Parts: sequence; C-alpha cells; structure tokens
Amino acid sequence: MVSHTEVMREPQEGEKEGEKEGELIRQLREELSRLRQENELLRQKLDALARRMFGVKSEQLDKNQLLLLLQEAEAPGPAMGKGSGPEALLAEPPRPNKASSPKPRERTPRLPEHLPVIEEVIEPEPVKASPQLWRRIGEEVSERLDYEPAKFLRRRTVRPKYVRQGELDAVPVIAPLPACLLERSIVTPGLLAQIVVSKYADHLPLYRQEAIYWSRHEVWLPRQTMAEWVGLAAEWLKPIYRQIREDVLVSGYVQIDETPIRYLEPGHGKTKLGYLWTYGVPKEDVVFHWETSRAASCLENVLPVDFRGIAQCDGYAAYRSFAQSRGGAVVLAGCMAHVRRKFFEARDQSPKVAGWILRQMQHLYAIESKLRETRAGPNLRAAIRGSQSRMIINRLNRALVGLKTSHRYLPRSLMGAAIEYALSQWPTLLVYLDDGRLEIDNNLIENAIRPTAIGKKNWLFIGEAAAGERSAILYTIIENCRRRGIDPYAYLKDVFTRLPSMTNWQVKDITPKAWAKQQDRTVLAAAA
Repeated sequence: MVSHTEVMREPQEGEKEGEKEGELIRQLREELSRLRQENELLRQKLDALARRMFGVKSEQLDKNQLLLLLQEAEAPGPAMGKGSGPEALLAEPPRPNKASSPKPRERTPRLPEHLPVIEEVIEPEPVKASPQLWRRIGEEVSERLDYEPAKFLRRRTVRPKYVRQGELDAVPVIAPLPACLLERSIVTPGLLAQIVVSKYADHLPLYRQEAIYWSRHEVWLPRQTMAEWVGLAAEWLKPIYRQIREDVLVSGYVQIDETPIRYLEPGHGKTKLGYLWTYGVPKEDVVFHWETSRAASCLENVLPVDFRGIAQCDGYAAYRSFAQSRGGAVVLAGCMAHVRRKFFEARDQSPKVAGWILRQMQHLYAIESKLRETRAGPNLRAAIRGSQSRMIINRLNRALVGLKTSHRYLPRSLMGAAIEYALSQWPTLLVYLDDGRLEIDNNLIENAIRPTAIGKKNWLFIGEAAAGERSAILYTIIENCRRRGIDPYAYLKDVFTRLPSMTNWQVKDITPKAWAKQQDRTVLAAAA
C-alpha cells in the first residue's frame, strides 16, 4: 500500500543539466531581444543622421504625402479616437474660412528700372560715310546688364591756410578737420563699412579680403590692421547696440535661442566652444549676445533682472532652470516647430501615427497662415486660436498621452523620444493660445541665427573670447539692417560718418529702425 506521504526525490544529474540549459536558453533569448532592440534604435538614429546630413532639409509634407503615410499602416489605436482613418484624418478641421490659394507672384522686370543707364549709339557704316543722304526713321534698342567692380581711391582733404592782408604776424586761419573715427588713421567710413559688410554680411574672412584687395586692386591691407579696424567699428557701434537691446527688452516678449561658435584660446593653439545667444521680437529687432558657455547662469546676462514677460524657446533645460530662478517673472512659451521636427524624423518608424500627428500640426499652421494673410491683431489672433486651435491641441494631447500609456514605443526610439519631448513641453506649448502677440514657434529667431552658421563655415572660429562680443555687436547691426530691408553698406557708411560728431542722446535716431524710417520719409518728400 502506497503511503500518502510524498516521497522527496533528489533531481537526477540529467535533470539538473536540463534546467541549466533551459536557464541559459532563456538568458540568451533575453540578450538577443535586447540586442535586437538596441540594433533597431541605432538603425533609426543612423537613418535620421543620414537624412539630416544628406537628405532634403525641408520638413514640408503635402496632402498626398500624408495620405501615403496614413493608408499604408494600421490604425494607431484607441488613443486617437473614432473616425481616425485616412479620409477622416485628412479632412480639414472645422473653420469658418479656408486658407485661400497662394497668389501668383508678380513678374519682375528683366532689368531693374532704378539702375543708371549708359547709352551707346552704333551708326551704320554707310550712314557714317554720307550722313546727308540718310533720314532716320526709327531705332532698335537692346539692353543688357553690366557690372563695374568696386575700386579704391585716395580721398585727399585740402585745408588752405590764410592770413589777413597787412598783418604779417597774425595767426593763420585754417578750417578744422572734420570729426573722424580714429585720428591719424587712413581708414574712412566707406572703407570700414566695406570691411565689416564683407565679413559679417558676405562672410568673407579677413585673410580672404586681404588677398582680394592685393590681387585685384594692388592695395595691401594686412589682416591684423583690418582686425583692429573691426574692433574700432564695434566700439563705435556699441551705443547703437545697447539702444537696440533696450528696445527689444521693453516689449515684454522675446524669442530666444543659442548657437555654438568656436573661439581660439590664446597660448594653447586650441579652440573652445562659445555661444551666441540670440533674442528678439518677431518682425522687429534682434540682438546677439556673446557668452563662453551654455549654462543657465548665462541667461542672467542675456535677460536682465528687471525683465518681466514671456520668453519663447526650445526645450533646453537651462531655460526652465532660469525661469524657475526668476520666481514667475519670466514665463516660458514653447516652440511647436521643435516638436514637429521630432515627429517628422520618426515618420519612417511609424508612418500612420506620425502622419496623423503631422496632419494635426499642419492644421495648426494653416490657421496661423490665415491669420498672417488677414493681418489679424493680437486680440483677434487670441480669439481665433481659442475657438479653432485649442480643440486641435486638446486632440493631440489625448493622442500623445494614450500612446505613452500604451507603451507601444520604446522610450529611446525616435517615436518614443518624440512623444516624451512633446508631453514634457506641453504646458509651454499652450501659452501662445491665450496671447495674440506670440508666434506658434521659434522659427523667426532661428532664421536670424542662420547667417552666422554660413559665416562659421568660412572663418571656422573667432580669434579670442573678447572678439565674441565684437562679433555679437556687428552681427546685431547687420541682421537688423537685413530685417529692415536696407543696404548695410549704405547704413554703416552714413553712421560711421555721423557718429564722431553725435551725442549719446542722438543714438536713438540712427538705429537701423529709425534710419529706415528716415530714408522712407526722404523718398516720399522727394517724390512729392
């Protein structure tokens, strides 16, 4: 009779080996799964890097491209709500007025009308031989565009000396020298303006200017001398720079971003990384500020203690730390373009989800485009955003929260990182809805930074840390000339001519903004 007591039996040697093999197989499967995930993440990052370096830079997607993304994959899940098929997703959100089709561009004249004309008359040989036998009945006119290269010249100032007749011992009379930028220097306002514009607007390093002036004009200007003159220009323009900065900060709303620029460390032959912090008011002035780091403490020098208002920026953690240190005096507004860019990069990983999200953002930008076309004021912009944009924002938020809680994407994947970034920035992305002064993104300040990126490819680094401040001043002046649509050479030549005889109280009258208005008034007066 078998006892009910369970008999304990030691596992046999073969069973122990089987358990070890099973455990080893399980560990290998887990390791294989981990490696596959890591390989997939690295492949996504490599593809994104390759597209960024060699692919098309534009992030625009038209309706047909979005339709392809949406119809080739499964539905994204319940987080996006009902009726989220391609047809429903591509339908325009309810709006009172649809964006009008772009107007055809006006055809510009083949040759600009404002250019001076040099006329050349070519007579036929028979007419030149016997002009009395011919009668002119008309003419054929053809025009071509010509160019005469710039040239150097010697500007000689002659000041005659006089003495009163009959007074042999009288003191001679001579006219005083006009005020100039630098005593006993050969540089003139026109030459200094040319050097500054060539470097900071046309991105020609000083060593290239040195070679050009010598090889084409036989004028030797050492780059060391031109570097000293550039420092002289920055010193004279510093009061204008400060006035522009004051005008920007008084608005209470700035867009801000930063870009890295290398500078030479004296005595070591190496370069360090500095930053041009750029801030400005949309469609108004912009300011460049130089710092040798990207720390949050640098923002204390960018935005003064008495600044109170809204700073629109990307998701860099330094901005959040800075805003917290100000105790609510500075409110951060997010940038929708940065959020959109991350989903654009993740569109290959999940076409359906990325296509849906990008389409919602396209709706938001369509509303902004319509507001710009109608030149809506701040109050109307806030009202339209509250009635139309807010429901799209809320729909996006529900979808993103649902995607995150479903754990559908790995946190380190492109889509997972895009979702996490968007949700972390969500409170700041809502700020623009209630304030009609604000833009939906930070693109306008990024456009102001773009010329510095072109310059870096040519001159590679700044000579020293102190030269960074000079570059910030000169970039500020050049960029504000560009924003006002004025010729930076004409502006700088005029300003360098007038500055030595002006007072600090008159500086506000020669900022690029004030100078452009004065030029407009001059043109209108001449036309009248």
